[in-house]
Amino acid sequence: MGVHHCLVVGCVTVLLLWSGIAPAQEREKEKIFSGPQVGERVTEFKVTDVTGDAKGREWAVLDRHQGMPLTIVFVHGIERSIVPLLTTIDQYAHEKKDLMGALVVFLSSDRVESEKRVPLVARSLQLRSPVALSVDGGEGPGNYGLNKQCLMTVVIAKDGKATANFALVQPGIVDAPAIVAAMAQVCGDPRPPTAESLLAKRRGSGAAGREMAGKGAPQTRPAAGAAARNNLPGAAPTDAQLLQLLRSFINQDNDQATVDRLVKDVRAYVKGNPDLTRQAVAGWTRVLYLKYGTEYAQEAGKAMVEELNKQ
Repeated sequence: MGVHHCLVVGCVTVLLLWSGIAPAQEREKEKIFSGPQVGERVTEFKVTDVTGDAKGREWAVLDRHQGMPLTIVFVHGIERSIVPLLTTIDQYAHEKKDLMGALVVFLSSDRVESEKRVPLVARSLQLRSPVALSVDGGEGPGNYGLNKQCLMTVVIAKDGKATANFALVQPGIVDAPAIVAAMAQVCGDPRPPTAESLLAKRRGSGAAGREMAGKGAPQTRPAAGAAARNNLPGAAPTDAQLLQLLRSFINQDNDQATVDRLVKDVRAYVKGNPDLTRQAVAGWTRVLYLKYGTEYAQEAGKAMVEELNKQ
C-alpha cells in the first residue's frame, strides 16, 4: 500500500479505531512479524529528507544518531486511524530528544509522488521528529524484513540492538502505552506519561488539533479547560475481546444489522461479569463522547450504556 493511496491530510485526533473481531487465542496464532526482533542487531540504512532545507538529501540513520537510543517508525501508509498513535510517539520523542533519537520513515514504491505527498502529511500533523522517505522503496531496508501487512512498524533500539518491536497491522492509540513504556525504558524515564496526557499537550500546542480538523473528519467536543483536556470520560477496555468488539462497533462502514449484532455480542460477553460490564460502559462512554461510529451506532450505544448501567 503506497503512501499516496492512503494519504489523509487533515485528520482529527481520536482515541479508538476499528478492526475485525478475533478470539485472543486466534490472534496469538496469527502473530505478525515485521522488522528486527528484540535482541537482533539494527543495521544501517539510508533515507531521504523530504522536508526543510535539506529536502532531497540522503543520509545514514545510525551514523547520524551516533549510538543514541533510537525510535524508528516505519509507515507503509497514512490512514486516519494511525494519527493519534503517530502524534503520541512524536510528542514523547520530542520531550526526550536530548536522550533519544526518533525518525518517521515512510515507505513507498512511488518516490516521485511520495516526495510531493509526505511533506503535506508532516506539515498537517506538525511532526517534530525528522520525517524521511526510505531510499529502498516500498519494501524498506532489505535486511529489516518489514511486513507490508503492517501500516506501522515501530523499532526501538539501544546499543545497536532492538529492545522492542511493534508490528501493527491496524495501529491505534491503544498501542501507545506499550510503545511509550518501551521508549521510556531506553531513555531512563522511570515515570513515562500517559498517552492521554501526551495527546493533550499536542492539542494544547495546536500541533494535532486545529490543523488536523479537516473536511469530513469526525469532530470531538471542545475541551473546557485543562481538566477536560486531560480527562476524557470513560476508558478503553483492557479486556482484549471487549476491545475488539468496540473497535468493530465504531467502523463507519457498519450497517444497522451489523451494529445490532455487535450490541448482542457485547451483552452476551459481559453478562454476569461486573468487571467486564464496567469496562463496556467505560469504553462505549468514551466512544459516545467522541461521537465516533455511525449515527445509528451512536443511538444503539447510548441505549446499551443505559441498559448496562442498570445491571
